[in-house]
Amino acid sequence: MRTTIDIDKNLIEEALKLSKISTKKELINLSLKEFIRKKHLEKLKNRLGNCDLNIDLSSLKEMRKDE
Repeated sequence: MRTTIDIDKNLIEEALKLSKISTKKELINLSLKEFIRKKHLEKLKNRLGNCDLNIDLSSLKEMRKDE
């Protein structure tokens, strides 16, 4: 889907440097996926009450390997 948006150039440049991602498209897609993942975790945490859900993608992959 093509969309024209105005994004802070400095944010894009810094995110590209930190992530070592080569394209803006890939950066935006990854950022949106990460935002959605975090919101899902927040919803889950709110449903379960207070618990520590400090899970990142790499630890989740490790847990799935063990199953």
